[in-house]
Amino acid sequence: MHRREAVQYITLLLGGTLIGGEALLTGCKTKTGGPKVYSADDIAYLNEIADTILPATSTPGAKAANVGQFMTTMVNDSYTDEDQKVFNDGMDNLNKEANKQFKDDFMKLNPQQRHDLLVRLDKEQKDYMKNKKKEQPGHYFRMMKELTLLGYFTSEVGCTKARRYTPVPGRFDGCIPYKKGDKSFA
Repeated sequence: MHRREAVQYITLLLGGTLIGGEALLTGCKTKTGGPKVYSADDIAYLNEIADTILPATSTPGAKAANVGQFMTTMVNDSYTDEDQKVFNDGMDNLNKEANKQFKDDFMKLNPQQRHDLLVRLDKEQKDYMKNKKKEQPGHYFRMMKELTLLGYFTSEVGCTKARRYTPVPGRFDGCIPYKKGDKSFA
């Protein structure tokens, strides 16, 4: 057998393997609806919700970390269809609650009104989660709050500004004194 023939046989063999592998994968199911396409307004809305949960103080707030974009990516990529629906319906519900309580959209509320609304929703979600049955979905505000915290503290802003960041930590020291009020390490 010549080298050229061997390469042709190997190519045929590998191609056949790939085609066979692809045929096996066609049995896999994919999501039916596909991911929701979030608009720039949706992301800005989620950024404002996140920034009300984690506002700027001596460190940048959640909006500086663009947590709204993080939320949309996580919901589309990681949440089940049922949880995606709860989250997306929750975006509308939060706005409806703002209209019910303050007669205006969430985006038009002042910071104190936003805070008061989210404190009320946080209490509501705690009561819901305490009494919910295992098969019931989570509460939309809890999802938003969890994604805000995860998105912020895993972002560059959260790791470098809100926590003590050491780019090259050096040796491991398992016993570092902690004083009340110190930032945690990233």
